[in-house]
Amino acid sequence: MLKISKIIIYEEPTVPEIQLEKIVKTVKEIFSVKIEMRESFFTYSNKDIFEKIARTKIFDLKKPFKEYIPTQTEIATERENKDELYKKETALYDGFEFQKAITESISTNESNMDTLHVVFTNKITCTFSEEDFRYHARPLISSNPTIISTTGMIEGPAKPKQYYLDLITNVSNQKVEEIKEKYKGEYLEYHDSRISDIAEGYVLQAVMYYETGEVFCKHRDCRLFNAHWQKDLFYSQLENKKFCEKHLKILKKLKN
Repeated sequence: MLKISKIIIYEEPTVPEIQLEKIVKTVKEIFSVKIEMRESFFTYSNKDIFEKIARTKIFDLKKPFKEYIPTQTEIATERENKDELYKKETALYDGFEFQKAITESISTNESNMDTLHVVFTNKITCTFSEEDFRYHARPLISSNPTIISTTGMIEGPAKPKQYYLDLITNVSNQKVEEIKEKYKGEYLEYHDSRISDIAEGYVLQAVMYYETGEVFCKHRDCRLFNAHWQKDLFYSQLENKKFCEKHLKILKKLKN
């Protein structure tokens, strides 16, 4: 039986490629749970949310998070969050600190175990790895609330190996554009029509994680697979679009 009775999904208005109605329909069909679709999370937040978000910025990729005191200009930039920022955004944010800021802004009457909040953002959310002592971009910060980074889908999973090798051996701007064109279609780009189906997969991962406590799936032919490469992301979320046998059984138990 499902722990959650309701899912609230907040849109990211600067990413029109995400077909939220379609995502909601799919999630309803799979989990048979009530889903509410809302405007951007920031529409429902207190004014101090923008300062809290600005405080989660990362300035040293090789050191654990250290709180940053933002300027008024930086806070204003967070408040604007226009489409131009989505195209050019290079700032990085600590995913867990970002999640904490969102948590503190959820109203008391909706902050309960049976309501899962899923927040889409165009910010590049990252987590610090103790394995190589550096930050890595993450499309998904699970738990409640769940943070799904549209930019993280693009910048997180790696492009083809040969793409990087070609970049290393060809450094002129002209060559860079030629290399991008050569591998076009093999990785996600900004305002890519495939973003919506991939975002759908991350929502499914978020719900399953919250219900089971299990992080991702080790099988590439499952929508819960944690793809580190764009090609694997495309296979699990666009070509295959299925659950593995193990997770189909788990899903069946959850729905009964």
